Amino acid sequence: MRWTVSGNVAGPLLDLGHERLRDMDIAGVDLAVLSLTSPGLQNLPVDEAVALQGPTNDVIAQAVRQHPDRFRGFATLATPDPAAAAAEVERAVSKLGLDGILLHTLSGDEFHDLPKYWDIFAAAEAHRVPIYLHPSLPASGAFDAYYDGFGLLGTGAPGWHYQTGIAVLRMIIAGVFDRFPGLQVIIGHWGEMVLFFLDRIQLLTGAAKLQRPLVEYFQNNVHITPGGIASHRYLNWAIEVIGADRIMHATDYPFNSATDFAARDFLDTAALTDTDRRQIASDNWERLVSRIIR
Repeated sequence: MRWTVSGNVAGPLLDLGHERLRDMDIAGVDLAVLSLTSPGLQNLPVDEAVALQGPTNDVIAQAVRQHPDRFRGFATLATPDPAAAAAEVERAVSKLGLDGILLHTLSGDEFHDLPKYWDIFAAAEAHRVPIYLHPSLPASGAFDAYYDGFGLLGTGAPGWHYQTGIAVLRMIIAGVFDRFPGLQVIIGHWGEMVLFFLDRIQLLTGAAKLQRPLVEYFQNNVHITPGGIASHRYLNWAIEVIGADRIMHATDYPFNSATDFAARDFLDTAALTDTDRRQIASDNWERLVSRIIR
């Protein structure tokens, strides 16, 4: 399997200036967080990944400097070398002024709950920056076993989302949030399937000998975004499960175009209190990044 970007999204992905700002205005987006799309550098050989992580983050930081009132940035990491990745967190936050990390679910075929990756979590917690845990293709064996001949099932309908939900649950069960209780993770697509089954998955609390009820990890360590899915039903469900103070509005540009997901209209037409609307629109994000230690 290889990940390729083609069609109508390649140009918008690379545009960090006028066209992107125009589309933000059309959709009613005041602030965009820039990041490198899946699989980032995480499937590359170690030397290539390490060589590219610095220049990649420099490009993101330069775009933010050019439009600081419209852009923020998440760092990409060379996770095949966890020590180099953790060191880049320090540089990206302290020197470049980036506001978090974009971590795709796998490095090669490995999830990041393995202890070898925990230095990345330690660095994120030390700087109080969030990690956006972003979908990537399932490991090759899983993809072949579950989706062979039905490739779309392994991507947005719905393999990516199961993959990311499992990644979050593995982090919880492995004790990542017990070891790093201040660590904050963001997941998209209304919780990557997990919120809809949380009552059932709650069975893991006892079986995995968790220190807290499973739902408390989501209420204290996880933030949710729409990921471009314009569903008021899902919004209401997410509020019921984890609360409006854990939801941050977000598009999935350019995979959703400016007209596919009219971001401002989505919130304006939602049945929300004014307080919840402000929280979801911007207050929760501002509170999250106000914690950052440079």
